[in-house]
Amino acid sequence: MAYVLAGGRGSRLKELTDTRAKPAVYFGGKSRIIDFALSNAINSGIRRIGVATQYKAHSLIRHLQRGWNFLRPERNESFDILPASQRISEFQWYEGTADAVYQNIDIIAESAPEYMVILAGDHIYKMDYEIMLRQHCESGADVTVACMEVPRMEAVAFGVMHVDANDRIVDFVEKPADPPSIPGQPDVALASLGIYVFNTKLLIEELRRDASTEGSSRDFGKDIIPYLVRHGHAHAHRFSASCVRSPEEPAAYWRDVGTVDAYWEANIDLTDVIPQLDLYDREWPLWTYSELTPPAKFVHDEDGRRGQAVSSLVAGDTIISGANVHRSLVSTGVRAHSYSSLDEAVVLPYCKIGRHARLRKVVLDRGVIIPEGLIVGEDPVLDGHRFRRTDKGVCLITQPMIDRLEL
Repeated sequence: MAYVLAGGRGSRLKELTDTRAKPAVYFGGKSRIIDFALSNAINSGIRRIGVATQYKAHSLIRHLQRGWNFLRPERNESFDILPASQRISEFQWYEGTADAVYQNIDIIAESAPEYMVILAGDHIYKMDYEIMLRQHCESGADVTVACMEVPRMEAVAFGVMHVDANDRIVDFVEKPADPPSIPGQPDVALASLGIYVFNTKLLIEELRRDASTEGSSRDFGKDIIPYLVRHGHAHAHRFSASCVRSPEEPAAYWRDVGTVDAYWEANIDLTDVIPQLDLYDREWPLWTYSELTPPAKFVHDEDGRRGQAVSSLVAGDTIISGANVHRSLVSTGVRAHSYSSLDEAVVLPYCKIGRHARLRKVVLDRGVIIPEGLIVGEDPVLDGHRFRRTDKGVCLITQPMIDRLEL
């Protein structure tokens, strides 16, 4: 059974998570962030899935109901949405990642899976969990932790696995100032990806033990994994062994799009001729809720008013009407009107771009209506006063920000 932890707010995404949880944030034109973990599970042959939700979950739950309702109990498949519902105590919501599993032990026991794959629902990557499961079985570990090789001093932002020569975890350090290196690789560290495999019986025992431990934060990374490192057998699984790469992908790809800059960069990278993430890989499809939409449309063909998009991704039901789009990602249902321009823009669904607007290096939240003549990306001081402008010069624009403008 795959159990996806999808309750996090993702506060570093600022206003993008004002109305939705981070796993429900749009990505790549027509998908949501959570679709990557769920697609990995389906493509890995895992057909029993649970998703724990909590923070502002309506958008996420609606997406899951519409796009992930194809699993059938009569085929020994299941898809359970598990909102924080005060199942243990009428006053207690999910207190941590481990508690989000503990509060649903009865539902897990009913499915009776032999193994549990615990997943974060807010990262962008392609991975075959079957390979990690096989390693877990062969090693006899109590828990297997997926890890990624990173330059040692970049690991200060991660939980770091200190391993022996056989990749058995001998210590776990959360965001260390001096990360331990991999044996034989002094400049490389193993950073935890928040992906775990457990034997279900042992996991339930550990969750109950942790729930009765006073002072525990009820978290896998802070409590469960460090305890098993000290008192059991914890093993590292290297992401490079199970990451899925098409012939077009030059390297293993994993991204935490947890900041506005990282989110903008990951989306804009998709417009490259050969992007680091291949969304067109039919061998490892990205499943999602696909709206029924007409094709994208490009109209007007005269000097200064030519509907065109270059080095861009444009989703269905979008009309580029005499507008110029360059190196941008345009989601479903967008309308870009005459004489407007988009340059390095991430445009979420159902936005409207008014005539003569010029937008550069922006993220537009869903449904934003850009007034005629608005210019963003040319005056940093004015942009910072009006919108959420990052240190790297990306402007996040929401409808309330537009409503406050004095035009």
